[in-house]
Amino acid sequence: MTVRIGVIGTGMIGRDHTRRMQQVLAGAQVVALSDYNPDAARAVQKDLAPDAKVYDRGEDLIAAPDVDAVLVCSTGSTHEPYVLAAIAAGKPVFCEKPLATTAEGALRIVEAEAAHGSRLVQVGFMRRYDAGYRMLKQVVDNDIGTPLMVHAAHRNPTVPDTYGTPMAIHDTLIHEIDVLRWLLDDDYVSAQVVFPRKSSHAHSALRDPQVVLLETAKGIRIDVEIFVNCRYGYDIQCQIVGEEGLANLPEPMSITLRKQAHLQNEILMDWKDRFIDSYDVELADFIKAAAQGTAAGPTAWDGYVAAITSDACVQAQESGQIVPITLPARPALYD
Repeated sequence: MTVRIGVIGTGMIGRDHTRRMQQVLAGAQVVALSDYNPDAARAVQKDLAPDAKVYDRGEDLIAAPDVDAVLVCSTGSTHEPYVLAAIAAGKPVFCEKPLATTAEGALRIVEAEAAHGSRLVQVGFMRRYDAGYRMLKQVVDNDIGTPLMVHAAHRNPTVPDTYGTPMAIHDTLIHEIDVLRWLLDDDYVSAQVVFPRKSSHAHSALRDPQVVLLETAKGIRIDVEIFVNCRYGYDIQCQIVGEEGLANLPEPMSITLRKQAHLQNEILMDWKDRFIDSYDVELADFIKAAAQGTAAGPTAWDGYVAAITSDACVQAQESGQIVPITLPARPALYD
């Protein structure tokens, strides 16, 4: 079966996902496109999906009878209404993060999907599909005993002047918030943020670096360094300390070079290069599930928990206090 896909939002990620489904992955065809800028949708149609129909409204694309499943790649403020419309239409929907721009919005999606009675939503937390993180998950589950501590880092070479302090949580840490919950099979109960000496490379409206301290329900302590002006590269680190050993996230594959009296490994500069393969794997997972009328991978509940946790981290940034994280009862659909 070929799953007929409609893509809402044809900017960078929407264009790239369209390319994947048209040129890389099997089992799907992009039959519909929509963007607030119709010219952008038509450009993707011309370059990648000449048989796709361009819709002025995302809601019309979702309702189209020849669309089996939907990708929501539009601006974050539109995610909630589009995902709710897909659930109402009974169509599987892949939503890039965030699931919604507020925790309340994400909860409305959870409630709508629970009322529907089966999974329809997959959230685009692609790190769960990264080969390195999957290797790390295997070791954590089987080889190092009970996890006790996690030391992690998320470093970018630089960020634009439009990047403010809260974005270190909502745009950067959000990936660690999800993938660490998955690695540890645990939920967070508190958050704290501390600020070391400020980098001279950070602009006046940004406090950088910062360290987020999380505690889980099982008592695991997590520290995540966020340093978005590190200059030297895009660097993702994760070490999990267990009772019987410790495990590190593998470095990206690269050639070790001996030259001019130096031993060198390339460090990537762009997040798209670091996780490019994981995007292929996550969409293949979505297509496989959508062919059965359902969804796989990170759930709407995962998107909601990420929203609750990120809000607590921003509150911790602003208050300088330890902020408790409280979740409602998880719907049975997500057990």
